[in-house]
Amino acid sequence: MKSFKIFLLTMCALWIAGTGSQIFADEYSQTISVFKKSSVVQPFFQNAYGYAVFPTVGKGGIVVGGAFGKGKVYRQGTLTGHATLSKVTVGFQLGGQAFSEIIFFQDKRAYDEFTSGIFEFDASASAVVITAGAQAKAGSEGGTASASAGPDTGTQASLGYRKGVAVFVHTKGGLMYEATIGGQRFDFTPL
Repeated sequence: MKSFKIFLLTMCALWIAGTGSQIFADEYSQTISVFKKSSVVQPFFQNAYGYAVFPTVGKGGIVVGGAFGKGKVYRQGTLTGHATLSKVTVGFQLGGQAFSEIIFFQDKRAYDEFTSGIFEFDASASAVVITAGAQAKAGSEGGTASASAGPDTGTQASLGYRKGVAVFVHTKGGLMYEATIGGQRFDFTPL
């Protein structure tokens, strides 16, 4: 019963984190600005066909967990729609975190796959400590990895595009340990 209450509180916190992006109209531009400060990410803004940005993704769990965030999708600098990020995980995990995520689409094919309705990464692994973290993803669309050394350094490392997609994560805060099986799922709604 106690675990269920904690799980329920975690899900409420994730919902609040997901709806919090509606409160600040400029949160998207602020998040994009944070990613543009990284010398590794800058070329993606210059060369990508499009991108999806999620200013705040809340993630948490105790054995069963989840993540949720709302984002916007851009094609060649123009807003084309909205997306939601959701994830349900089962496995050893404890804690919560908040992060920003940006997904770059190398070409029209990758953009079209993402905006076709439902897009999903098969599996992910994550280790996050306060403001420094590492994120790795692998799935049917390929694998990507990125690391953030905190908001002040702007240091990022990436494997680059894999099957037309590159993902960068900026940790906002939290503490979570997990070894889970589950994937991020994205639902796209055009304007």
